[in-house]
Amino acid sequence: MIFYDRINELDLINKVLERSRSEAQMTVLMGRRRIGKTELARRCNDKTLLYFFVARKTESLLCQDFAHEAEERLGIPIGWPTSFSELFRYLLVYAETHPLTLVIDEFQEFQRVNPSIFSEMQRDWDLHKQKSHINLIISGSVFSLMKRIFEDAKEPLFGRANQMLHLKPFTTEVLKQILADHNPNHTPDDMLTLFAVTGGVPWYVSLLMDNGKTNKDSILSYMTEENSPFINEGKNILIEEFGNDYAMHFSILTCLSGGQLTRGEIEAKLGTTNIGSYLARLENYYNLIEKRLPIFAKENEKKVRYALNDRFLDFWFRFFYKYQSYVANNALSQLARIIERDFDTYSGFALERYFEQKLREKGYYTRIGKFWDRKGTNEIDLIAINEIDGIAEIYEIKRDRQRYDEKALKEKTEVLLQNCKELRGIDIRLGVLSMEDL
Repeated sequence: MIFYDRINELDLINKVLERSRSEAQMTVLMGRRRIGKTELARRCNDKTLLYFFVARKTESLLCQDFAHEAEERLGIPIGWPTSFSELFRYLLVYAETHPLTLVIDEFQEFQRVNPSIFSEMQRDWDLHKQKSHINLIISGSVFSLMKRIFEDAKEPLFGRANQMLHLKPFTTEVLKQILADHNPNHTPDDMLTLFAVTGGVPWYVSLLMDNGKTNKDSILSYMTEENSPFINEGKNILIEEFGNDYAMHFSILTCLSGGQLTRGEIEAKLGTTNIGSYLARLENYYNLIEKRLPIFAKENEKKVRYALNDRFLDFWFRFFYKYQSYVANNALSQLARIIERDFDTYSGFALERYFEQKLREKGYYTRIGKFWDRKGTNEIDLIAINEIDGIAEIYEIKRDRQRYDEKALKEKTEVLLQNCKELRGIDIRLGVLSMEDL
């Protein structure tokens, strides 16, 4: 698949490159695995670009690999540095007269190789950054570690990055363009399926498009093919984040994907009352879930719902992890039957997230959310408000537009207005969003 989007990110990367010609720049690329950090970094328009991948090797072996890469790209003898700080210091000084870009990928792995590398880098960066013309781009895919390395005030590299760029999945419009390029005759169901199972993560989208999986049936079938990379993907990308304490985290995420959205519902499902710290870490440390409240509501434990904010992981926990015994017993054809049976119901929830994301991407609405009352009833699927223009759009979301009940939505809106004085006097507009609007 060709390279799509990332226009703003590429523009920033190349503006930073220009600034590095005056003073060294450090850019940190963050984001989940498969989001395209490496591809973006390597598209920097510098003729002299070194790419260091931090593999799980000893420091001396890594330095041999890095020195070989530097000698080939720079055309100068470097020798055999035995520490990364020695090589990094050499490149900082070299870049005083020979500007270059250095990309360090999977940067968090230095924590395993030699944790003192971070403090050594801080020392050398502070000493040489004003004279050096190095454009340092750092990328890492273990979100929790990268966040700690660069955002924890106790860490040596805190405050050293000139810019931190958090890459996000493709927008709904870009995803729609990609599908149209590969399947000009695609249907709304094809589009919703692509969104529901990939969430717009570039590597997943590319994998499907490059293998000709461009409609609903072929996409879902590919998920459960023998040796499909999707089967163990959730475990592969999260085990390293959670470490040995992954079982409870996985259990909570499975509950969320299955529709248990409140703390009480999750605790009842798991038979425990001790999940508060896990929910907090999943939200604030791992950035995998988010709290949701009725629109305009103040935080109240009884009203809080939780939701996975990663579409692929939501799909993976809903089907692959929940039915992991099927995978273990190689009953992939039976798992395929489960997905085929349940997907239309599941995709109804994905449809709500699709339209919520689509409206956010417009940049027009100042507040977007849902509504439910104290009993969890009178639920409204989507509310989009522009508080400056005094407009509130209230939507029912249905796969089938014919099932829209305007009278029922009006009744729910009356309850909404009784609970949200902020909406009084605002122009209220009711409507429906369905598959036809994809």
